[in-house]
Amino acid sequence: MTDFRTFAQAAEYAMRDVFEMTPLQRNEHLSDRYHANILLKREDLTPVRSYKLRGAFNAMRKVLENKPKTTQFVCASAGNHAQGVAFMCRYFGVKGVIFMPVTTPQQKIGKTEIFGGDAVSIRLTGDYFDDTLRAAQAYCAEIKGHFLSPFDDEDVIEGQASVAVEIEAQLGGLPDHIIMPVGGGGLSAGVRSYVGDECRITLVEPSGGACLGAALAAGRPTRLKHINNFADGAAVAQIGEKTFARLSDLDPERAIVVDEDRLCTTILEMLNVEGIVLEPAGALAVDALKDLGDAIRGQTVVCVTSGGNFDFERLPEVKERSQRFSGVKKYFILRMPQRPGALKDFLNMLGPDDDIARFEYLKKSARNFGSVLIGIETSRAENFAHIQTKLEAAGFDYRDITNDEVLSEFLI
Repeated sequence: MTDFRTFAQAAEYAMRDVFEMTPLQRNEHLSDRYHANILLKREDLTPVRSYKLRGAFNAMRKVLENKPKTTQFVCASAGNHAQGVAFMCRYFGVKGVIFMPVTTPQQKIGKTEIFGGDAVSIRLTGDYFDDTLRAAQAYCAEIKGHFLSPFDDEDVIEGQASVAVEIEAQLGGLPDHIIMPVGGGGLSAGVRSYVGDECRITLVEPSGGACLGAALAAGRPTRLKHINNFADGAAVAQIGEKTFARLSDLDPERAIVVDEDRLCTTILEMLNVEGIVLEPAGALAVDALKDLGDAIRGQTVVCVTSGGNFDFERLPEVKERSQRFSGVKKYFILRMPQRPGALKDFLNMLGPDDDIARFEYLKKSARNFGSVLIGIETSRAENFAHIQTKLEAAGFDYRDITNDEVLSEFLI
């Protein structure tokens, strides 16, 4: 047994004083669909609804063992890491200062305050995370505190590996396949280091934050120029140095990139069918099953549902993106003739399953046509072919802007 496995098992054992193992649940719905034994490792059911408290616990435990007089911990985070650190500051009876961007939603600030209580103080600094991080590190150096990295720390990696320790104990051995999200790499580096070659690993990242893929292509951690924060729990600009050192020999085919709009269909499915609330990053592993298909048939597969901190104010956006990806909702700019009855003619082209979700008409005098922004929902994607055929036959000029990123951003 390697030292890493021994240390990870020791970390998992120590955690039992703080919280119970998260469930490993067979999912009948997914198992039937993929003809496999699909189990969900429910990290969304930890006390802070994500796996992040594991790494925070192990790092703080080791610091306090080696330097028991340490009383100040500092971190920078806008999400799950902040909540994990806050929870553990309260548990260990130490003080924590948590830096968060000014733009952090109040819901996340409030939850961090609840978990930390009087043990933590929150400082809102910077519009962007890089500014927040620099401020946190400068403050930590000033007070001679201990900075808690969200992922690029050997003790954090070791703590996140406790997920694999639990899976092995709950199954009585390792599964055929483990699928998990990757952002900065703490969870993926820990689990992969623990299982070695005894278990197939697939790592999943959002298309708007594919820093692992970029690092594998370059042979080193590479900073992405732009990231999409939709899957904020996994959308990281650059994978960690220490985490990548444990992932650098990964077969690039084992790193899957998932489209954020498709991810929304999985979030809604898990909520509506299974009653499981997952944040976007927490749904990545389940969504990746669509890409694996027959490759997992007959296997025992564990999907790590890494977090459930979902703000329900985002639900309309998730539904919108899911419908657009599925093809049952589209947006058009339509040139409407400025004559009596033109609108009625258009409405008669819609079928019984078609519904107008948005309609904006700007009538301009001295013009024969007016521009209309129209959103249409329907029951089946194929219905749009019939609508467009009727529009063309009637001589209506239109443009489908559903997937036009620039126009969609400003008009939809």
